[in-house]
Amino acid sequence: MTTRDARGLATKENEEDTVAAYLQHNPDFFERHQALLTRLRVPHSRGGSTISLVERQIEVLRERHAALEGKLSELVSVARSNDAIADKLHGFTRKLLRSRSRAEAVARIEASLREDFDAFHSVLVLIGEFPDLAPQRFVRIVTRDDAGLKSFETLFASGKPRCGQVRDSQREFLFAQDANEIGSVALVPLVADAAASPGLGGGLGVLALGSADRDRFHPGMSTEFLARMADLICDAVSAPSGA
Repeated sequence: MTTRDARGLATKENEEDTVAAYLQHNPDFFERHQALLTRLRVPHSRGGSTISLVERQIEVLRERHAALEGKLSELVSVARSNDAIADKLHGFTRKLLRSRSRAEAVARIEASLREDFDAFHSVLVLIGEFPDLAPQRFVRIVTRDDAGLKSFETLFASGKPRCGQVRDSQREFLFAQDANEIGSVALVPLVADAAASPGLGGGLGVLALGSADRDRFHPGMSTEFLARMADLICDAVSAPSGA
């Protein structure tokens, strides 16, 4: 590029800036020059022909309207989904309140996860002694020094549910013979009293929800309802048997 070309380009940019500034400070310019407004032509957004400035403005407004409608539709969809989950969580709570023992509460937890939340691969790992509970496919009881719990220390330290992929060792620890079928997992720490005893020391157990779909549980999903479910399960399992 020659010096003359560079100067010409700079002059053009300055002129465009001047025009843009003038129009911005004089929004009524085209009202006073309506004939000019109808003669101005701009490229069509879909290529090819040109259209008037007025037509282009209408096109922009339509695009913005469509975008707003899309966002509104998305918000409505999310709201409906949240309402549906809230209803399920309400039903889950009522089922636990009707439980007359810890064993019955655990049975109701498993049934609700499977029937109401479509969690067909779910595991409740409890830490400690629960003589009134019999180990089964859904329930596993381990001691606090179980080597398999070490990889969950970060989960207990955060005290928050985590969704996405997990280590092979964690998947095998949780789902045993079904581990190879699991594509994504939601890990929900059960902490009876996080403030008094944070970390694994205050952990009551882990609720694991697995899915063959790798995208069902992902890091970007909301975990608010899982956290509320964890509180309900903690209360139900911590209560003395028969209470």
